[in-house]
Amino acid sequence: MADKTNAMRKLDSMKISYKEYLYNHSLSGTEIAEELGENPKQVFKTLVTVAKSGSNYVFLVPVAEELDLKKAAVAVGEKSIEMVKSKELLGLTGYIHGGCSPIGMKKFFKTTIHQSASNFETIIFSGGKIGFQIELRPDDLAKVIKFSLADIIK
Repeated sequence: MADKTNAMRKLDSMKISYKEYLYNHSLSGTEIAEELGENPKQVFKTLVTVAKSGSNYVFLVPVAEELDLKKAAVAVGEKSIEMVKSKELLGLTGYIHGGCSPIGMKKFFKTTIHQSASNFETIIFSGGKIGFQIELRPDDLAKVIKFSLADIIK
């Protein structure tokens, strides 16, 4: 693939193998899973939040699920959190809405992945650009970013 994203460059530099996918950028998360012929429970979306304390947190949840803000706040030890506004995402992470990867953000934010990720040999998530997805073993993801697993969906 000609265009490498920050996430892909980071994985390449660490010599971590991954599978990459391209898709039509106008699709929803569940449509992406369908187009890739993958289980939607194995395809994760990356969500960036801000806590009342001002700290930012990243959550990965299966594309067909919704982040439970109360459970997510408990998982990171905050009183409450809310989603970061789309217009603030690029300046904060270096990524735009719909193309946000947990790998290669401008700075690392505490990351929590829904516990169901441990049910799969690999998970699929944004490659850092709309139309790009990366498939990676959770063990390999743990070599790139620190994350915890928790029940964070409704």
